Amino acid sequence: MANTPQAKKRIRRNTNRAEINGARISRIRSFVKKVESACEAGDKEAATAALKAAQPEMARGIARGVMHKNTVARKMSRLTRRVAAL
Repeated sequence: MANTPQAKKRIRRNTNRAEINGARISRIRSFVKKVESACEAGDKEAATAALKAAQPEMARGIARGVMHKNTVARKMSRLTRRVAAL
């Protein structure tokens, strides 16, 4: 158990940040799922639009430090290839 005021504040801060980061990751996953579902349906226009919406969201995840740069680059590359293959 934390005794010092700094440690107590850090615990409060960590729980708040964990909630915010979890919501951000969930939001990114939702955008990615929209692209994947459009690809599975074979709808190129919807997939392209969903990819266009997902890219800035994924980049924001990098900027906020929730996702690793190379992970997002890999996912973006794979999604782009899938959309282009339609």
